[in-house]
Amino acid sequence: MNDLLTTLLQKVDEPAAKYADLERYYTATQPLTFLSPEAKTALGDRFGRMAANLPRLAVTSLAERLRVTGFDGVDVFDDWQRNDMDELSAVAIREALLLGSAYILVWADRYGRPQVSVESAKQMSCLRDPGTRRITHALKRWETATTTEAVLYGPDEIVRYRANATGATTNGFRAVESIANPLGVPPVVRLLNSDRILHEGVSEIEDLKPVADLLNKLLADLAVASEYSARSRRWATGLELDERPILDDDGNDTGETETVNPIDEGMRMMVSESENTKFGQLDGADLAGFTNAVDIVLGMVSATSAMPMHYLGVMNNQPASADALRASEASLTARAEARQKQFGRAFEDVARLIVAVRDGVDPLNVDVRVKWADASTRSVAQEADAVTKMFAAGLLPASYALQRLGYSDSEIEAIRIARRTEALDTVGVNLQALPRSA
Repeated sequence: MNDLLTTLLQKVDEPAAKYADLERYYTATQPLTFLSPEAKTALGDRFGRMAANLPRLAVTSLAERLRVTGFDGVDVFDDWQRNDMDELSAVAIREALLLGSAYILVWADRYGRPQVSVESAKQMSCLRDPGTRRITHALKRWETATTTEAVLYGPDEIVRYRANATGATTNGFRAVESIANPLGVPPVVRLLNSDRILHEGVSEIEDLKPVADLLNKLLADLAVASEYSARSRRWATGLELDERPILDDDGNDTGETETVNPIDEGMRMMVSESENTKFGQLDGADLAGFTNAVDIVLGMVSATSAMPMHYLGVMNNQPASADALRASEASLTARAEARQKQFGRAFEDVARLIVAVRDGVDPLNVDVRVKWADASTRSVAQEADAVTKMFAAGLLPASYALQRLGYSDSEIEAIRIARRTEALDTVGVNLQALPRSA
């Protein structure tokens, strides 16, 4: 086993603990923090899970604004849709936002057509050229019922390794298959979520974790306080306690007794024959302090994640108009546009590999640009009105106007064909009667 394989196998395992921690926050199964040991002992196992899953909301609210609508320069959108990448690209984006990176493999299926698959960073690793920062080698490792498989992707050769045991990390791998790579580059693309040059990717929820822990602690305090001190307590004086016999497991009297409250908790009327008995009620605790603290923490969540306050359920800070709504989402829109630039290069590399597999060309000689849907929030009527005015003024052609409205390349082509057909119908042209070329 060579050093390159060992290095890449180790890089697969290096972030495992970090990924597991991020997964717990994404699924809201992280342990409750900021609790004193005494409080943990007092609560024991009587307190269920309390977590507001804002980390998942931070990822999904950003991912839903990142939608690839097409490519300029090459015709690859049919292959893109045939591989379900119009749906799976969103999965890759969510993985990259959560874990810091995700991978996409491009190869050929049994018919020679481009085949694209989205891969998790928990199963893959790569090495990059320090000059071009392009991938030089990549590896995928996974388990079957009886073996551990690994594939090493190089610029000239793709080698499959196998270890005859499950759970193998770096030892026991033997080469079982090797094929030439005619592309000249590894058929692997990495979606890297990073705004720094040398950074290996960061999760969108990394900065949100301590704030989410604080919010969950306050919610737990609120739940405990509402149970023990927020409910009104009744009191009584001059009332004799009842004695109740203690029974064993078989229901027999043990001869011992215990004193209990003669008035059950659920009784609506309290009656006593003694004239010295007095009844009263203690007011419940005011929980306004908890709600104020929760609002402060939600403001910290909004500042950290760029989510507007109305995303977080703060009902006293709702935008009063469409313009106010867009203004409140300006920071989230700017962050989404920044992620479009970061992920755009990766999706353009995917398109280059698709063309290289399909046409047999050098992927580095393919010029392509990815097109994204508008990341801002606009109503259909408002956007259509603005685009219609620019089209009527001659500032935009019809195809670009449709693109501004969010239509994909295939939808624009279908609209053009439909308009052409309707135009021929208007002048009475029978397409069936036209002579066919030899």
